Order: sequence, then C-alpha cells, then structure tokens
Amino acid sequence: MSFQQGLSGLSASSKTLEVIGNNVANANTVGFKQSQAVFSDVYAASLTGSGNSPIGIGTRLAEVVQQFTQGNVTASNNPLDVAINGGGFFRMSNDGAVSYSRNGQFQLDRSGFIVNAEGARLTGYVADSRGILSTGAPADINIRTSDLPPEVTETVDAMLNLDSRQDVPLTTPFAMDDPTTYNNATSVSVYDSLGNAHVLQTFYVKTGAGTWDIYAAADESLINGGATIGSLAFGTDGALTAASQAALPIMANIPVTTGATPLLAVGLDYSGTTQFGASFAVNKLDQDGYTSGRLSGFGIAPDGTVMGRYTNGQSAVLGQVVLAAFANPNGLQPLGGNLWAETADSGSPMVGLPTSGNLGALQSNAVEDSNVDLTAELVNMITAQRNYQANAQTIKTQDQVMQTLVNLR
Repeated sequence: MSFQQGLSGLSASSKTLEVIGNNVANANTVGFKQSQAVFSDVYAASLTGSGNSPIGIGTRLAEVVQQFTQGNVTASNNPLDVAINGGGFFRMSNDGAVSYSRNGQFQLDRSGFIVNAEGARLTGYVADSRGILSTGAPADINIRTSDLPPEVTETVDAMLNLDSRQDVPLTTPFAMDDPTTYNNATSVSVYDSLGNAHVLQTFYVKTGAGTWDIYAAADESLINGGATIGSLAFGTDGALTAASQAALPIMANIPVTTGATPLLAVGLDYSGTTQFGASFAVNKLDQDGYTSGRLSGFGIAPDGTVMGRYTNGQSAVLGQVVLAAFANPNGLQPLGGNLWAETADSGSPMVGLPTSGNLGALQSNAVEDSNVDLTAELVNMITAQRNYQANAQTIKTQDQVMQTLVNLR
C-alpha cells in the first residue's frame, strides 16, 4: 500500500464534490444541464510490461460530462420566454461571435433585437415588410415596430339569400333614403390605398320573378350616377343563372377624395347567393382590405415563427427562430452565462427549423428548468463524503504502518 492511491482518491472525491456543488448551485438556473464526473483507474507499466498481477496506483479525473436530458417546462408570464421541448440549442450572436444556449429567457433591447441576459442576440430568419422570410444565412432577429401598411380592398365576397316571396316595390324610382323603393340593403367597410375606411352600401330591388337590380352608395352618396351597378338573375332552383355567374364580380367604382388613389374599384362577388322562399339573410360579407395598424404584441409559434399582432386585427410574420443540433453535444465548450461554444469535438452545427428533423418544438410563455435532480445530488454528496473519509483512512493506515517500520529496533 502507498500514499498514492489514497491521495488520488481524496482528489477524486474532492472533484466529485465540486461537480455536485456546481449542480446544486444551479438547480434553479433555467436551461442548466447537470454534470457528472467520470474517473478512470491508473496503472504503472514498465517498458517490458506490467506483469501478471499489476497493482493500480489510484484514480484520475477523465472528464466532466454534461447530461443534455430534457428539463421540465414551466409556464411564465413573459411572452418572450421560450422553452425548447426536445433537441437543439438556440443560436446566439454577440457582435458576430456565435454561441449556443438552452436558456430561453429573452427580452427586447432598445433597438428591437431579441436578446438574453448577457446581451447576446437570438438569431434566425428575418422577414421583410411584406412578411416574406429570407431563409439564407441566419441573422439577428429584429422586431419591426413600424406600422403595418394598409391593404386596399379589391373584392367583397357577398353570399346572400334574397327572399323570393317579396314583391316588386311599388314606389319608383329608387331612392336610398326611401326604404319603400328597395327590398333589402347591406353595408360593409372598404379601404382605399391610404387605409381610409369607406362604408359601401348595396341595395337590392326586385324587378320581376327571379331578377334583382343592385344599387350602391359609398359614404352616403350614390355611385354610378344613381344608376344600377348590376343585376342578378336566378333560375327555378333558386341558384344564380349561368349568365349572372359569368358576369361576376360586379364592379362598384367609388370616388375617393382622401388623397388616396382617386377611384376605388371594388368587385362584388355574389357567388353562392340564392333566391329561396326564406327571409333575407346575409350568410357571408367579407372584404380583403384593412387599414394601417400598430404592433400590439407578438408571439412565437412551435415552429419558431414570430407572429406580430396589430391593432387593425391583422397579423404578420416578423421572423423565424432557428435551432442548432450537434453530433456530440458533450463536445461543446461551456462558456458560462448559459452558453456553449462549438469545438472540433462537438462537430459542426446543423441549423434547422424547430420541429424539423431531431430538433424540438418551441413553447412560448415557458422556460425549461434545470435538469438537476436535487434528491439524487444529495445522495451522491453523501456517497462522495464517505469515499473521502475512506481514502483519508487509507492514508492514516499507511502512516501507521510506516510508523511501525520506523520504530523497529
């Protein structure tokens, strides 16, 4: 017996306690991955071989291995908190220096970039003002706070039922302020090129069995000089005739004096409109325009898409988060601050979209907890303490043996 085994055992137990202490200290660190000390035995060998029954000279620390198992996902109140449910790492950039993280506690900086507590920026695919993603090289994701530009109305989808039991109005000619001159009316807001809303009213006047004239007004003023803008004809089955269907959409040309495009041309598509013996009904009345809107909030979808919500009820793509996977995650170099760096041992990062391949899904308003099992760590701490005491005892015993030899006369 020599002191070497005992000393190496004391060192190994000390390293084990250091690893356990670091795990315990980071039990509440979001995205932290626990570590495990791996040891190997040590043997001395001569040039001619070590013999048939070599005696080891102790142990040594081979490496400290991090356990990249999934941590629990906990809900939070921050919409920028994002948890990875599955494999992969967030790709972070700090002035061009790329690092990787599992900690999804993000916030916006004053320039609109999504950053972590260390100031590193989250990267992904950026979107232009039309919401089209640039899927080339990942770049820093910036949340645009500019207004969403308006969209001019081009089509109104109107699906009605005109009551076949109604009579032809006796009062003529048509007057929008005289309800006795028309059978039914609808209204919908349409938008010009500057996002100004205009109320488009349509009036339906029965002219005979299965035939109806359509009049229109915008902002309380008749358009087309007060004349009809079109007509609808129905067959005996209550559906539009082929000729009426072919004439769709019926154009309503609205004069605009707001400084926008002078003429707002809106197509009225009456596909699916019927004439049955039932009360007048508006089954569908949708238009494809909207006014400008300000960013009111945003969220991150499971596939990493950053969707902005605007005050005009619209949404737009602001970017898309990417994740990175490694062939050997244990080869990553810990940098502190919940970050890792790529190394030759880890292999090159495989960048892709969340939910694709072996990359996990993102969960907004949530964080991934540390995967440290405190109960197991406390038990490991007791074991390490006992190992330390046992190795100290071997040194003490060796000292007593040496003392006995010294005292021989």
